[in-house]
Amino acid sequence: MEKLKALILLIVVASLGVACKKHVIEFKSEPLAPNAAEFQLHYFVPVVAGAANNITKIDLNGVTILEDATTLSTYNAVPSGGVGRFYATNPGVANLKLYRGPSKELVYDQDITFREGKQNIFVYDFSKPPIIINNGYPYPGVVTDTTAKSSWIRFYNFLFESGNTPTPLRLQYQYQYNMDPGVTDQRSEWLNVGNPVAFGEATDWIEVPVIKHPNNYISGGTERIDYRIRVIGADGTDLGPLQVLNSSNVMVDYSDWWNATIGRCAHHILGGYRVTTPISSVRLFYAR
Repeated sequence: MEKLKALILLIVVASLGVACKKHVIEFKSEPLAPNAAEFQLHYFVPVVAGAANNITKIDLNGVTILEDATTLSTYNAVPSGGVGRFYATNPGVANLKLYRGPSKELVYDQDITFREGKQNIFVYDFSKPPIIINNGYPYPGVVTDTTAKSSWIRFYNFLFESGNTPTPLRLQYQYQYNMDPGVTDQRSEWLNVGNPVAFGEATDWIEVPVIKHPNNYISGGTERIDYRIRVIGADGTDLGPLQVLNSSNVMVDYSDWWNATIGRCAHHILGGYRVTTPISSVRLFYAR
């Protein structure tokens, strides 16, 4: 009997060994070089949204990195398909070509100087080199033994006035949050998202409080945050709210809101035209 038990145990162990060999999980990936340049490509030329203006092919140094199956739509970014994805290349000068619409018309042919690390590449004018902004990685975070109460945002100014004229305005992005959701619903004062930024600039990552509703305390944590934009003079004077054209063809004070989620980092990118169409708005992209 003991010999039978030992034989059965041996068979079971052998079977487990075979099973492990048959179910090895492998991830198809290639390690990055220690000094690799990683980038996300943003398309913020102020054009009308639609298939005719979508980027349907992208070449980097003669190698196609996007075509057909995926397109880069207006006021959007690639690589798509998930948060925190980047293209990888070598630091140094590289040539970028963009092709537009179903006919793949060549509309952009510029050289870029890639830097080591993560960066965001903004194509904002078909006739000019892109603007490169450091991605701000590694992203901020907090360690806590209770529920966290923070998300992080960066604001980018890619607002045009009209035609090919970038805005000359320095913009201060501000937020307001609910300090006591579901109870008093008291709102905070308006708080700055970093410092004012000119066209083609971005703030640092700024921590934004996310206070959970008491009825949803055992949750990931998402709450509404309101936003506005102030115009700041060269001497630091607040010149009043940013005026933008709305969808009813009326100039109004800019305002908007987004839900913020605890632990996440989001790029808030203002693009489009301030005084004509296509009208301006903030587009949000998650870094984490």
